[in-house]
Formats: sequence, structure tokens, C-alpha cells
Amino acid sequence: QVQLVESGGGLVQAGDSLRLSCAASRRTLSTYFMGWFRRAPGKEREFVSGMSWDGGSTDYADSVKGRFTISSDITKNTVFLQMNSLKPEDTAVYYCAAGVGRRGAVTITDWYTYWGQGTQVTVSS
Repeated sequence: QVQLVESGGGLVQAGDSLRLSCAASRRTLSTYFMGWFRRAPGKEREFVSGMSWDGGSTDYADSVKGRFTISSDITKNTVFLQMNSLKPEDTAVYYCAAGVGRRGAVTITDWYTYWGQGTQVTVSS
């Protein structure tokens, strides 16, 4: 069992930056592929960014490419999502997720096994 705890959300203005953190309860990096998803009010949960189990590949949703960066710190068993140039449409609950048994950065929600409780990001215009 893997527990994931997100932090770093908050209320910011358009153009600001935030860094989300996802701390895992056990060693996940170098074993699990990791991802960030978000759910905006009234919308389905959507893929934001993913990282392969070895950190060698990453992927991003078109809507965040060039603005968001996923990274990890193996020593702290933590995955980060650096979000720059935030827009009001980035407002959502952001979730960290982990899965195993797939190569590359995984974009499909159903392939993830473990999920965090989410952290709210609100971007005002």
C-alpha cells in the first residue's frame, strides 16, 4: 500500500507560480510511475503530467506544456509539479497518483493505482 499526500496548493493571481509536492509513504520513485491529474468544477478528472518509473521520460497535457514541470527527489520520496504562468483555467483540485507495471510516462487515469487526497489550486484573474 502506498499513501500519497499532496501539498502546496493555494490561491494565487494569474501569472503567478506554485509548486505542488507529493510525498509518498514508502519508496515509490524508481519503482512506480507517477502522475499529476486535476479536476475542475463540473469537469472530469484530466491528466496534467506524468513521469516514468525511472524518471527518464515525462509527458504533459497540451494545456500546460511549457508552463508546468514535473520532477522528483528520490532522497525525499517526493514528486513535484512546478506550475508557472498560472491561468484561471488552471483552477482545480490537483491529485498525485502512482502506478506500477507500465513503461514511460502514463497518461491514462485507470492505470494508476494509488491516489492522494488532492490539493486545491485557485487562480484568480
